Amino acid sequence: MESLKVPISTDEIIEAVKKMKKRDREAFIEDLLASTSPQYLQSIKEARAEYKSGKTKSHEEIFIS
Repeated sequence: MESLKVPISTDEIIEAVKKMKKRDREAFIEDLLASTSPQYLQSIKEARAEYKSGKTKSHEEIFIS
């Protein structure tokens, strides 16, 4: 994999992320994790498969019942 050279400092990136709306910041961080972690992507696939197969419980089933 080739690296990408970006003429921007770490501090500039941090400031840009801080200025994002909370929802956009969370989505950005999730995308960053996904792009850098095969384990994270695998965990998402597994969670989606469990959800589709009905192997999950709702918040109410766990905490209210």
